Amino acid sequence: MIVTGAAQGIGKATAQRLAEEGMIVAVADRNFAGAEQVAQAIGAANGRALALSLDVANRESWAEGVARVVDAFGGIDGLVNNAGMTRDSSLLKMTDADWEAVIDVNLRGPWLGCQIVIPHMTTKGGAIVNLSSESRWGAFGQSNYSSAKAGLVGLTRTVAFEHARHRVRVNAVAPGTVNTAMVEAVPDDIRKGWLRNIPMRREADPAEIASVIAFLLSEDASYVTGQIIGVNGGSII
Repeated sequence: MIVTGAAQGIGKATAQRLAEEGMIVAVADRNFAGAEQVAQAIGAANGRALALSLDVANRESWAEGVARVVDAFGGIDGLVNNAGMTRDSSLLKMTDADWEAVIDVNLRGPWLGCQIVIPHMTTKGGAIVNLSSESRWGAFGQSNYSSAKAGLVGLTRTVAFEHARHRVRVNAVAPGTVNTAMVEAVPDDIRKGWLRNIPMRREADPAEIASVIAFLLSEDASYVTGQIIGVNGGSII
């Protein structure tokens, strides 16, 4: 099981949840020191984990990382494409660099992950969860991020259609506002404004997103593929 962006936030919570359920986890992140800390914490709790340095936007990094996981564990039966980033700016102020960086990490990264991992799943099957977002519907100052997260919906359904015959299930989770470092960087007045559109009137904890990811990876979701699951406290768009 590979979890990208697993050094913090939703990725960290997901790696820990999967390890608690007995899965062997490759804790993958560009921040290798952070990935090592998460892997060590999992090991200290009697789980099995491998820290993995991974730049999700780079094909060679994916190939090397997947080869290391296969060598260590004998195969791959699950992938969580969680790594993400934001570089917010209004449309007319956004630079080419900010557009390309966000699309590369949030959309190209999962595309590469699916393309490189799925050949290792076609014999015995497997499950993939992509992390989309409520921003897939559009969000002020996020033309790059929203485009990537909307693109992930199309990618998820397409890969699910193409590989159902290989018993590879592909779904996406679309979180609303989650209490992560990325959200903590948003000014308080904006975050309070978001809460007005959430009937539950609070942000999600990363563990609440991880629990849905864990379900989609499990045999309990054996007939679920091509779906986009909103985890958003009843968020009103």
